Amino acid sequence: MGTFGELLQSADWKNEKHAPVMEAPATAKVDDPVTITALVGKEIAHPNTTEHHIVWIELHFKPDSEKFSHQLSVNRFTAHGESAKGANEGAAYTEPACRTTVKLKESGTLYATSYCNIHGLWESEQRIEVK
Repeated sequence: MGTFGELLQSADWKNEKHAPVMEAPATAKVDDPVTITALVGKEIAHPNTTEHHIVWIELHFKPDSEKFSHQLSVNRFTAHGESAKGANEGAAYTEPACRTTVKLKESGTLYATSYCNIHGLWESEQRIEVK
């Protein structure tokens, strides 16, 4: 039996439609608001259908001085074209994109994880220096 971490897949988001993309500054000032955007399908569109879609994106921050990460946000995408008329006949399709604003006290690593209902868990990370 493996660990949960072994389920996480990662890849360059420019070549893999499932990898979450984070857009955040490389540096920030202590206690200044930092906006982090996360999405799936920036370079290569990910399907958003009843049968194949991104269910959620989570953002975490792991400060350099701490052992554990802090969960910044949980973003669920719940409309994928479902309808009483049938699959992909619905009036709404939620796009897998979110934005979170946070104030940081120290440098660390931002993590984004996403879940595709067919292709499982994906992750990406980005370093942020806080001065």
